[in-house]
Amino acid sequence: MVQLASGRPVLSPLRSVVTALSWVTTVARLVLGVSLFVAGAIKIGAPAVSVQAVKAYELLPDTLATVVGHGLPIVEIIVGILLVLGLLTRPSAVVGGVLMVAFIVGISSAWARGLRIDCGCFGGGGTVGADQDPGYIWELLRDAGFLLCAAWIVYKPPGRFAMDSALGLAGSREPGPADGDEDDEDGSDTD
Repeated sequence: MVQLASGRPVLSPLRSVVTALSWVTTVARLVLGVSLFVAGAIKIGAPAVSVQAVKAYELLPDTLATVVGHGLPIVEIIVGILLVLGLLTRPSAVVGGVLMVAFIVGISSAWARGLRIDCGCFGGGGTVGADQDPGYIWELLRDAGFLLCAAWIVYKPPGRFAMDSALGLAGSREPGPADGDEDDEDGSDTD
């Protein structure tokens, strides 16, 4: 560490980058987590509509589509809460990423096969009218953005205010002294 004549350490650019990246991870966690939670919460109160949305994709057998329609909102809510709390962050982000891949595949498949459906991502679902635009491109871009958030979360430390860090569950992804994330010798933080 480089020190000024006053004895005060000079913050390395690496430390600033590490701090900024942890905030990016926190934002990614919150964006993906809140989105999944809201999507699940909207659907949980209307399971028949959720089942209808899954069946509209015409990808799964009827019985399996019914199970997915009932189970998906529960999974979205649980993963969303875990991501917002920063608890089991990496596994939660993996599940969130897998969900986004499944949504991207489903929407792409519906578009390629000429189906005109509402994705049902935030409630609704089923066939849309001939005069309505299904908006597949925007749904794909949104889900690709969520997938990038999930990938970032899996790759980086859990970010600020994560329970994983407080409970010591962050593992080797957590920035340590080598990354410049340490206090001064007198115990004060140099941020």
